[in-house]
Amino acid sequence: MSELNIKAAIEAILFASGSSVELSRIANALEISEKQAEEQISALINDYNASQRGITILKLKNAYQMVSVKEYAPQIRKIMDLRRNSPLSQAALEVLAVVAYNQPVTKAFVEQVRGVDCSGVIGSLTLKGLVEEKGRLELPGRPLLYGTTENFLRCFNISSLEELPALPENDDEGKADGENDVEITDENDSSNEEILENNLQEQQ
Repeated sequence: MSELNIKAAIEAILFASGSSVELSRIANALEISEKQAEEQISALINDYNASQRGITILKLKNAYQMVSVKEYAPQIRKIMDLRRNSPLSQAALEVLAVVAYNQPVTKAFVEQVRGVDCSGVIGSLTLKGLVEEKGRLELPGRPLLYGTTENFLRCFNISSLEELPALPENDDEGKADGENDVEITDENDSSNEEILENNLQEQQ
């Protein structure tokens, strides 16, 4: 199969899927290596950008999804009669920031950071597909662990958690391991929330 046909095949796969497709599945379907598939996807993205197309391909960890370009969101919402998503509340942004920068974490860890009950907020973020269960902590009671989702990456237009903006000061932050009692200052918690809020606003 020629490179032109490979790119066309990848385009067809992503368009038909309507959701993210893992790189390994694309390579397997085309009977090429993952490196070749990744190179062709990058070339396809460059083609879209060069011709100022209304679509592009977004990388989500080890998967790819065809999406519309964010600049045309107002027109898309208008033609599809979509209402603008209601913004996340201050509490939701704070919880999301704590989870994003410290995952996987327990509800108790989030509540320790914020100083208030977070059951309702975590439930809301789970329903929105921004947070999900990541297993259980091997401690008495086996509390649930939470982390961000692929939809979180999509909403903030990043490919992986490594692309999250660096925190001004995060020496005291760490992942919850059930034994390490991590203390996070209110100042850092606020910085986390502001970084995520600004990033989300840029994508809307």
